[in-house]
Amino acid sequence: MADFDWNDHHRQQVLQGRQILERTSASLARSNQIAIETEHTGHEVINELEVQRESLLRSQRRLENANDDLSKSGAILRAMKRNVLYNKLILIMIIVMEVVILAGMLALKFM
Repeated sequence: MADFDWNDHHRQQVLQGRQILERTSASLARSNQIAIETEHTGHEVINELEVQRESLLRSQRRLENANDDLSKSGAILRAMKRNVLYNKLILIMIIVMEVVILAGMLALKFM
């Protein structure tokens, strides 16, 4: 038992503790670096999402404007269709009146 060197034993324990401390410090440094990189990536993603959001909002506004324009165009086309129908009816009435007048003139001439 006298051969056991307490100083050497304490030195080994201190060295082991120091190695553990160095590994822990290195692990913390790596974890800190990963956290910084993750935060940077998160900021980039947030910025990209903001750009995409603005793009989507612009697209939505353009689609709403196009929808409004299509609604107006539909109303104009319905009005044009109605006017064409009225014009056809007026033309038919004019033709009928001309036929009646022509028939009346023929009747007056041959009577």
